Amino acid sequence: MKYGQPILMGLLLLSVLASGIGVVYAKYISRKYFVELQTLLAARDAIDTEWGRLQLEHSTWGTHGRVERLARKKLDMHMPTADEVVIIAP
Repeated sequence: MKYGQPILMGLLLLSVLASGIGVVYAKYISRKYFVELQTLLAARDAIDTEWGRLQLEHSTWGTHGRVERLARKKLDMHMPTADEVVIIAP
């Protein structure tokens, strides 16, 4: 063996070990971010589901039949008779 070969072999061994540790760390970070991504996607889907449910509830509460029923019941409103109608000319 020449004088520089053991030093070169040691450096190559350290380089291989450092490269292996780098690959393991990169894989760990990749999995960590993937789990975070899946969590965020699940949260987004839950929010989308809730938004759809709220839109449906909003449209249900605003139906004409419900508004008319509440106007008659709670506000004592009624359809005006012919003598109650006043026409204002411009």
